[in-house]
Amino acid sequence: MTMKKVEVSGKLNNRYEVQVSAREFTFVTDQGKPMGNNAGPSPVEYLLFGFAGCLGTVARMVALEKKIDLNAFTVKIEGELDVDVFMGKSKENRPGFLGLKVILDIDAPISHEEKVAMMHEIDARCPISDNLLNPTPIEFIVN
Repeated sequence: MTMKKVEVSGKLNNRYEVQVSAREFTFVTDQGKPMGNNAGPSPVEYLLFGFAGCLGTVARMVALEKKIDLNAFTVKIEGELDVDVFMGKSKENRPGFLGLKVILDIDAPISHEEKVAMMHEIDARCPISDNLLNPTPIEFIVN
């Protein structure tokens, strides 16, 4: 077993803008107008960014391992969430995405069945897919 610690840190700035850092990279999350200043993607958009990036990374790994000539790989992820729950106006649904739809376009000289099998392997190996599908214990510590 080879473990890797991944860490990010964030600081709330003006209104809903949060500066988030990972390694030597800094990103800004924000809400769109009129709620926020639209200074960056929202946290839930970053979640989907990470998911799309993870799927692409694993797709490349799988293609290299199986010697598949991967000409192109595109992913589109759609999800809906109940903003009334997020805003504290309702408790009918959960605050997160009620479901996600992942649309992949795998441009490779393999059959449709092989593309479906590749999709299943990508999904099975993607850490973010795993975290979205399975409960992950979260420990909050307040200083």
